[in-house]
Amino acid sequence: MPEVEIEIGGRVFEVACQEGEQHFLQSAARMLDDEARVLAAQTGRIPETRMLLMAGLMLADKTAGVEDKLQELEGKLAAQEAELESLRNAPAPEPQKIEVPTIPSEVSETLAELAARAEALAAEVEEKAAG
Repeated sequence: MPEVEIEIGGRVFEVACQEGEQHFLQSAARMLDDEARVLAAQTGRIPETRMLLMAGLMLADKTAGVEDKLQELEGKLAAQEAELESLRNAPAPEPQKIEVPTIPSEVSETLAELAARAEALAAEVEEKAAG
């Protein structure tokens, strides 16, 4: 079993762990050390056991908060997944009938006649401008 040297609250400890777990132990020790340093900054020097207890309790409090948030988010995720599943299983909506109005032929003929007159006037204006 490898021995890992960790520092918590300015104190060095040697801790044994399983092979390959050194990284996780050092990461956990850094978190505990962060809490211990906060305690030391607030209260000054405190006995080792009390420092470790308080730092552990502070981490446990943070962990409990994270677990509560995780449960809340898992509940929201489950509700969203259920809603998504119900939408997937819902029957397809009925197609909507859309009516497009048609333009009466008299209106089309009148517009064509107006367009022809406008083109004739434009041609006449161009002739007079050129001449």
